[in-house]
Amino acid sequence: MSIEKVGTLIVGCGQAGLAMSEHLSNAGESHLVLERHRIAERWHSERWDSLVANGPAWHDRFPSMEFPNFDPDGFPTKDQVADYFTAYAEMIRAPVRCGVEVLSAERISGKTGFRVSTSDGELEAENIVAATGAFQHPVIPRIIPEDSGVVQMHSNGYHNPQQLPEGAVLVIGAGSSGAQIADELLQSGKQVFLSVGPHDRPPRSYRGRDFVWWLGVLGKWDATTPGPNTEHVTIAVSGAHGGRTVDFRRLAAKGMTLLGMTESYDNGTLHIASDLATNIANGDASYLSILDEADAYIESHGIDLPEEPEARTMHANPDCVAHPITSLNLAEQGVSSVIWATGYRVDYDWLNADVFDEQGRPKHQRGVSEETGVYFLGLPWQSRRGSSFIWGVWHDAKYLADHIGRQRFYQSYKQGAVKPA
Repeated sequence: MSIEKVGTLIVGCGQAGLAMSEHLSNAGESHLVLERHRIAERWHSERWDSLVANGPAWHDRFPSMEFPNFDPDGFPTKDQVADYFTAYAEMIRAPVRCGVEVLSAERISGKTGFRVSTSDGELEAENIVAATGAFQHPVIPRIIPEDSGVVQMHSNGYHNPQQLPEGAVLVIGAGSSGAQIADELLQSGKQVFLSVGPHDRPPRSYRGRDFVWWLGVLGKWDATTPGPNTEHVTIAVSGAHGGRTVDFRRLAAKGMTLLGMTESYDNGTLHIASDLATNIANGDASYLSILDEADAYIESHGIDLPEEPEARTMHANPDCVAHPITSLNLAEQGVSSVIWATGYRVDYDWLNADVFDEQGRPKHQRGVSEETGVYFLGLPWQSRRGSSFIWGVWHDAKYLADHIGRQRFYQSYKQGAVKPA
């Protein structure tokens, strides 16, 4: 029986896989997209019910298609984002096969290309683009034992307050996911503790412009590397409720108890770092620095935008910041559930290639690995700060498609086949 052969195999059909397919199609490159579930599956099933995009619709999209019948300054729901990608796949006629899982891929000995084993049989591909992104396996630090008596889940398993048992909730991690989930739980009537680590806290908008616009005109989306000691600093930003700036002091004023970073667990008690005030202050500094740069930009370019002095008003530190809690007995505080908003790890166990470091992270330059024919797409900081965003991955995909085309050009060269006129 003959084995199916394709030019480029794209593994994953989220935003990265679709962007890659569009650019390969535009370049006339043969390719196939395999998706083990549905198109944009994580938007369907691994997000909480009320989630909306963190960026406005005019910005967080592919250049070739707007969100249909939607306010450009609004924030699409998770289902609208999933529907957008499904419609996009139809528009570009992406060659997608859903329900097919890639089990393994390895180079064919003595030949170019790879042998790929899938749940639907084998095929051969000249190139492989791993477009599964960086958010593959949820990370739950091994701090609270499983037999502690509290319900523990990662943020990707949280859907709504009704799924949690009676009692208080501890949310660990104060990036976009943690801050939004904690706020939703507080509004539902839950007593909420929020463990806050180092973070950046940009304004949702300032002087009539969304922060994504400010990052654009200030050139921050194009930063090629994170700043010193900021590689793992999370960003607290939200599009919920029409878009609001995340303000931890305001959440505390509404009844939320803020904690520093969660460090360890012993006999029912969590031990908390005394870094809360520092983390809050550093988040304020990142917030104010954007306001300063925005004001300077407006002045230097003579732009007529309304002043917003109230944006610099900082509320007084609540008691939980002024007198931080350093230990938390879960039973005494009535904490019955813990939500870990602590990120993800990559998983490329299916790809048998010497292109990973000791932690299993891809070694690459802008998505191009050291092994011919192996590419990665959808990684944070793949080429710039914007790489993890919908529009950013589209531009990274264009770079990879151009690279694949150049390699094909060189590989097809035959000496003497073209003679000068």
